[in-house]
Amino acid sequence: MNTSSHYDVAIIGAGMAGLAAGIRLAHFGKRVCIFERHNVVGGLNSFYSISGRKYDVGLHAMTNWVPPGVKGSPLGKLLRQLRIDRDEFALHPQKRSRIAFGPGGETSLVFTNDFTVFESEVARVFPSQIDGFRRLVALVKTYDDVSLDAKPESAREIVRRHISDTLLEDMLFCPVMYYGSATEHDMEFGQFVIMFKALYLEGFARPLDGVRVILRVLLEKYRHAGGERRMKCGVRRVIVGAGRAERLLLDDGTEVTATHVISTIGAAETQLLYGNEPASGAPGSGGSHPVGRLSYCETITVLDRPPSALGWGEDTIVFFNDSPRFAYEQSRGPVDPRSGVICLPNNFSFPEGQDLPEGLFRCTCLANHAHWTTLPGEDAYQAEKTRWYDDIQRSALRFMPGGLAQRDALRAATVATDMFTPRTITKFTGHLGGAIYGSPVKIRDGRTPLTNLYLAGTDQGFLGIIGAMLSGISMANFHVLAAK
Repeated sequence: MNTSSHYDVAIIGAGMAGLAAGIRLAHFGKRVCIFERHNVVGGLNSFYSISGRKYDVGLHAMTNWVPPGVKGSPLGKLLRQLRIDRDEFALHPQKRSRIAFGPGGETSLVFTNDFTVFESEVARVFPSQIDGFRRLVALVKTYDDVSLDAKPESAREIVRRHISDTLLEDMLFCPVMYYGSATEHDMEFGQFVIMFKALYLEGFARPLDGVRVILRVLLEKYRHAGGERRMKCGVRRVIVGAGRAERLLLDDGTEVTATHVISTIGAAETQLLYGNEPASGAPGSGGSHPVGRLSYCETITVLDRPPSALGWGEDTIVFFNDSPRFAYEQSRGPVDPRSGVICLPNNFSFPEGQDLPEGLFRCTCLANHAHWTTLPGEDAYQAEKTRWYDDIQRSALRFMPGGLAQRDALRAATVATDMFTPRTITKFTGHLGGAIYGSPVKIRDGRTPLTNLYLAGTDQGFLGIIGAMLSGISMANFHVLAAK
């Protein structure tokens, strides 16, 4: 490794955005180094091991999937910009997903990677709304969601101009919010468009071996292009001079300089590196960049058989809500089990004869960061995890074939479990408030008060795994490669 202390570009964080930005810049001969506080790459989309088993973090599915040959898609742009062959990601499409609303999912909409399926479902369940739905889709298709200077607009207000049934409105918002919204109750319309296209107009896919495949490809591209990275060596402080990021003080006490700095750790978290506020994890400590209020708990259940053996072989992802209205907001209790996401990673269209070595059943619900980070000691924390693991599973089972009657069969098939909480998210990502999607205020052009420090990733505003990588690419292109 080259240990010289000056770089053309220093990148803070080795998540998807940081890796993509690094690859793009290194391809153009820039001397780049990525600084990562932890010992694995990926950030919010990584993996960990327990007792020899590898567990994905974050990846339910990669959105923005399109079949080969489709032009003008985010996936295609990403592959071109990073010089990745499509086959290297080894993506396999979903079977189908469902949006299930009501105490037991009485109202249900199926969608696949073929948008006509979803359109026909809306027409079947909401016949009086189909014309308005089609007008909304036409608007989504023509809206410039990648504009860096778009005026913020309420997605709820725009959707209500086309959709008058509140049940359909909530059913459309539930998946796009759970998979990308940092805002309670509403979304900025550009963010809504990004996720609507990613989920409904394009679709879900996954490599057989999960997020590790994506990370291996990115690391190989970055290394081959000549990029450097320093693991277990985060940035402790950005030292400012003359309105610029003058030096970076690293965790090991050394300093480096860089002509440009790209931070992928979040706006509030970045501000704490160069501002005067204390590096506190308390919500609101981000000053002019409000800390997000939305965090999750997720249970992961490993099975000795595929989910299809329990009668769960059709659904890839299930988005559920049991209440008259969908409430996407900070949980008032430790966990809000009224709504959530069920993921069955075995249920992608893998090649014949290939499957995951064990069955997986993952359930995600909104959770309260303050509760999970103020429990009085480790024993209380573990007891709370045990309690809420059971409650989350009980809630999710209502929306699966067989319902709660399958509880004993699920327990009999279970060979291992794990659960992450808002405390886990903060510990391994540094996100204040355990905010999965960062601040509700996005900075589309990535600019900060420091003329050579830019944001990419979480708080720049592109969403999902593909969006995060495109964010890193866009900020590298816009602020570094296009700079005179």
